[in-house]
Amino acid sequence: MNRAPQNVCRRWHIHGQVQGVGFRPFVYRLATGLGLSGHVRNRSGWVEVIAAGPEPQLTQFEQRLIAEAPPLARPQLAPGTLCAMPGEPGFRILDSDADTDNYTDNYTDATDIQVPADRHCCPECLHELEDPTDRRYHYPFINCTQCGPRYTVIEAMPYDRQRTTMTAFPLCSACQAEYDSADDRRFHAEPLACPACGPQLQFESGDRRIGNTPDALSATVDALRAGKVVAVKGVGGYHLMADAKNEAAVQRLRQRKQRPDKPFAVLFADDLKALEQAVIVDTTTLNALRDPARPILLLPRRPHNGLAGAVAPGVKDIGVMLPGSPLQALLSRAFGGPLIATSGNLSGEPVLTDRQEARERLSGIADAYLHHNRPIARPADDPVLRPVAGQLRAIRLGRGTAPVEWTLPHPVGEPVLAVGGHMKNTIALAWGRRLVLSPHIGDLESPRARAVFAQVITDLQRLYSVRPSRVLCDANPDYASSRWARDSGLPCQTIFHHHAHASALVGEQVAMHTAMDETGWLIFTWDGAGLGTDATLWGGEALLGKPGHWRRVASMRPFRLPGGERAARQPWRSAAALQWDTGGDWDAPSLVREAWAKDINCPATTSVGRLFDGAAALLGLCHAASYEGQAPMQLEALAARDIAAEPLPLHQDDEGIWRADWQPLLSRLSDDSLSTAERAGAFHTCLAETLVQQALHVQKNTPFVHVGLTGGVFQNRLLTEICHARLMAEGFNVALPRQLPANDGALAFGQIMEILYQHA
Repeated sequence: MNRAPQNVCRRWHIHGQVQGVGFRPFVYRLATGLGLSGHVRNRSGWVEVIAAGPEPQLTQFEQRLIAEAPPLARPQLAPGTLCAMPGEPGFRILDSDADTDNYTDNYTDATDIQVPADRHCCPECLHELEDPTDRRYHYPFINCTQCGPRYTVIEAMPYDRQRTTMTAFPLCSACQAEYDSADDRRFHAEPLACPACGPQLQFESGDRRIGNTPDALSATVDALRAGKVVAVKGVGGYHLMADAKNEAAVQRLRQRKQRPDKPFAVLFADDLKALEQAVIVDTTTLNALRDPARPILLLPRRPHNGLAGAVAPGVKDIGVMLPGSPLQALLSRAFGGPLIATSGNLSGEPVLTDRQEARERLSGIADAYLHHNRPIARPADDPVLRPVAGQLRAIRLGRGTAPVEWTLPHPVGEPVLAVGGHMKNTIALAWGRRLVLSPHIGDLESPRARAVFAQVITDLQRLYSVRPSRVLCDANPDYASSRWARDSGLPCQTIFHHHAHASALVGEQVAMHTAMDETGWLIFTWDGAGLGTDATLWGGEALLGKPGHWRRVASMRPFRLPGGERAARQPWRSAAALQWDTGGDWDAPSLVREAWAKDINCPATTSVGRLFDGAAALLGLCHAASYEGQAPMQLEALAARDIAAEPLPLHQDDEGIWRADWQPLLSRLSDDSLSTAERAGAFHTCLAETLVQQALHVQKNTPFVHVGLTGGVFQNRLLTEICHARLMAEGFNVALPRQLPANDGALAFGQIMEILYQHA
């Protein structure tokens, strides 16, 4: 006689990305389909599952928890343990266990919270958005368990509606029925909304107010068609939008925003026809544009692209994006053409999120506003990627790509906070073997930027329930982030700028490629400037070693910058310094020349970024920059490809550092036998060949395994690809940043990686 299999009960702790991705509804449906009883609920950073039933079904259940998890989920499952049978029949979703007020002070008890990123509309929601028979037809806040806002609406974890900004919108009966139905894809979708109970749009222009969502959307489209600039509230903040084909409208936006040259991003509708007319796309870049994160991609423009010339003056690439929210999808399709979609902020500041603040700070820029009443918990700017050396590489972390979560190779000794640099700031929090890097915050020049910086620091600690016991900052004491660190009341440790750059690259490579260890690295850290170990401004270094143990082995001939930091926005100062340092002449104000001669406020630097500035000024391209990196970007855009050039002369100084002498560059830049484009191309090739020769010279005395290229200069695609190809041809293994920016946006990550290995 066959006996029915005996029921047993098991309990699982499921870690990883399992909140905000539809995991609990998935577990519920899987368990009920297998006839199991028990429950699933969110805990602080993980999901608890208790299931009872016959052993074969439990085994199948455990296997399918991983194999069939929702697309956005990344579950990490340990084997289940036996536990007491549930007291009630059936399977349920229990209320979350909200203990997020208990901060972690000891990494051995660290929380495993993972905060989900914002995601664009899934295909099912997009279909409903365009279905006239659906009750969410053209509703700009449509979402489900697989899409919609997350990071920008979550106020506390575990992830439940009452801990998001959606708590202000009680569900109507129809939405509540969807939320409660295990057969509905909106089963426990926390940002759930519809036109009857959810957020609404409001159009505003002068004294005119339109609160009906369809009419507000129509009024916005009419304003854009009339050449107006409209501030549109999105997922992570406001965008300033205008007709990208209307030269007068784009110029008006530039004049009002006091942004004369910096390129604007362009939003294209999902039909792709206009996109393909404007820029060169391939399968890889098209797939990236369609990714749920919906990044901006910097892609080569086509000669006759139909866009206003003022969209991206002086550069060859255009920042393009597809709709990142249902509102953008509706707006771009209704408008019927490409739209400028630049950050709604004052230059360099974090994107604005509050209606009243947007009215006040954008009043001289926007003609009209499209607001919505869903509060944004914290700003998140658009992420930016650029294809370089065969891979898409991050330029800026933002909505949809951050927070970035990393598993460390070994635990940190205590919870630590890293506050990054002064420009392109991000912050990082590490505890146990966890590291979380924030989205892009911005340049910490203004009081508002510094306020958002402080807010994000507070938010990350609260969201992840971790209180750091130490803070890391850049060695430059004048950075706003360094000042905050000193004033925080926590023990403060400084990390040298270029050490952090190098450690960020190695840390990313170790995390992405477990076969690559952290030893035997030569890292070229080329950027604008950062304080070095000798108290001078570095920016053209090669560091040998590993995180926590770097030694400078190659650099550039130093030169003195008149005006110090002012040279970053005035490339003529770099040109003057290069000329004066070699006995040449440069027409400059007499006071500047006199200060340089007396070495007053003229710090020495080895910066390759300032060499690029000087070259651009010497070629007549850019004497005064209206945005950071303008001169190098214009130099790259002008440069002819495949121009041969010899490396700069090298010599080993008294400290054993291989110095490259930039003086021959000056004669090459003034060579009238070459076109300006050829001279710009030769400049790039010369620096690349110099880098390769420095690597070869170092290798003769000290073997190493890998070569890395990082720092803001290596956002330059032409230079980076020449360096990459030439190093590979010489037999080196070459690494470039990919998920993290090469620029200062990765400094906080690198600061933590640096201290992680200092005692290793």
